[in-house]
Amino acid sequence: MDRPASISLLKTYVHDEHLVRHCLATGAIMKAMAGHLGADSGRWERIGILHDIDFEQVRGDMQRHGVTGAEILKDHGIDPEDAELIHRHNHVLHHDTYSDPVERVLQAADSASGLIIACALVKGGRLSEVTAKTIIKKAREKSFAAGCDRDRIALIQPVISVPEFYAVALSGLMEIRSELGLS
Repeated sequence: MDRPASISLLKTYVHDEHLVRHCLATGAIMKAMAGHLGADSGRWERIGILHDIDFEQVRGDMQRHGVTGAEILKDHGIDPEDAELIHRHNHVLHHDTYSDPVERVLQAADSASGLIIACALVKGGRLSEVTAKTIIKKAREKSFAAGCDRDRIALIQPVISVPEFYAVALSGLMEIRSELGLS
């Protein structure tokens, strides 16, 4: 499934534009990290785009989130291994069980996407003015983008350093900044 088909499938189940942008941002970070690590960038991007496909359907019920998403994806012919990664991304149910790079990157990307976008919003929506140093500084402020789980971002450390991750993530978001309503 290519990017346009992934987005179309996502929009079949997700109608809130903020959530769609979050999924696109997570996908962009996943794609950039896959390229950086020599992994399949199309696959990783698809996983990022589709990771919250069930969020509106389960109405935030973290006991069902991911489980329902995997079922939806299997029904649409998504690779069962990818559907299982999306099932397991629910950190409430599966925390401390992530070992594969793709799992760790998904955890970090899911949280960092909001943090990085919040940094851009502070700069008037200009993602182009955000640097990895900016993100590191703002991440230290617990009240800034408080919903972004810094512990989940830290799960990236066996794969890549957090500052390097922020730089790669930022480059991925720059690729789709207009889709995110940023400049």
